[in-house]
Amino acid sequence: MSAVSAADVKILRDRTGAGMMDCKRALDEAGGDMDRAVELLRVRNQAQAAKRGERTASEGTVQSYIHANGKVGVLVEVDCETDFVARNEDFVAFARDVALHVAAAAPAYVSEEDVPEQDRERERRIFEEQASDKPENVRPQIAEGKLAKWLGDVVLLRQPHVNADKYDGRTIEELRAELAAKTGENVVIRRFERFAVGD
Repeated sequence: MSAVSAADVKILRDRTGAGMMDCKRALDEAGGDMDRAVELLRVRNQAQAAKRGERTASEGTVQSYIHANGKVGVLVEVDCETDFVARNEDFVAFARDVALHVAAAAPAYVSEEDVPEQDRERERRIFEEQASDKPENVRPQIAEGKLAKWLGDVVLLRQPHVNADKYDGRTIEELRAELAAKTGENVVIRRFERFAVGD
């Protein structure tokens, strides 16, 4: 096994935002393969992000987006654990990108937990009625499939970011988890408000 150079560790750190020792261990384990080391860090960081999800996010930022035509505007609150991260350039940029996404995609809720049960039941009933011409044994699956698609349309965290070129089809939740892994803190999209002229 070849020795991992400090330059390689720095390159991996710049790419992932992970700690120096974590980068060195990942490169050692990957035998110097940079892409494999990135994968290892992403897997570990996702596990760490899940643990961080229980920690209180009481700092953060409020960012806005106003569309060029002046007819749509968004305010979004994204929280983290420390003031240091709240002022971090990547954190603020993420909040701005979420505001831009909300302006374009118009989600109704931040997470699935925010969707009222009566709304889910209403949509499920509609989808079951729409499937009434299908065989009875497949109606529930059709309704559940349509409900999952509806949740993807109305829940912010399930939506792929509208800037597909920049984010390669990743969802808002995937981007949030990546930022949490990079900052080492719990990152929470707390709330948003979308304003549109005439709405």
